[in-house]
Amino acid sequence: MKQPLSRDGFRVLTGIDGATTDRLAAYLDLLGHWQRRINLVGASTLADPWRRHMLDSAQLAPLLPPGSASVVDLGSGAGFPGLVLAIVSAADVRLVDSDARKCAFLREAARITGTRAEIDNRRMDALPPAIADVVVARACAPLSALLPVAAHILRPGGRCLFLKGRTLDVELTAAEKAWTLSTTCIGSRSDPAGAILTIDRLQSRHDR
Repeated sequence: MKQPLSRDGFRVLTGIDGATTDRLAAYLDLLGHWQRRINLVGASTLADPWRRHMLDSAQLAPLLPPGSASVVDLGSGAGFPGLVLAIVSAADVRLVDSDARKCAFLREAARITGTRAEIDNRRMDALPPAIADVVVARACAPLSALLPVAAHILRPGGRCLFLKGRTLDVELTAAEKAWTLSTTCIGSRSDPAGAILTIDRLQSRHDR
């Protein structure tokens, strides 16, 4: 069994400075307290939170295109990956979740970490158009549900960064029947079975 990733190990892998890591540590402490009251993440993941949540989320930061001002995290839940990206990058991040209790947690996590992030308590399919340079999501929904939302809220030239697991190939094969898209799959640094799916030039085949 792999040893849990330590805070120092996380810093070595990411190059993130100590002050920012302190903010991430405060976030994890809060998550542990709230997890006792509401189910924010899988309980087993808290045995290795620096790998399963912090590294998993932070690995997206270098993939944000230069000048990406607005990032929208769909189905943000406990804030992964969106709140981590708000902490470690300069992007303005909107955290979208339909669960009011999770949004309450996100507001408190943003407050205690001193992070500017917009908490948007609504269904992702109710978002206004053209609000995002980048759309991110983790364990939120299959591509069949994510892509219509992403196409609606992305600005021209926008990008999707989706953290995906074992079903990626099946989801991508199905998606290509309805969408034209330029994709790159990058192996996850946090999960050998996971991948980061990068999508550019997303367009519905029905719009062509």
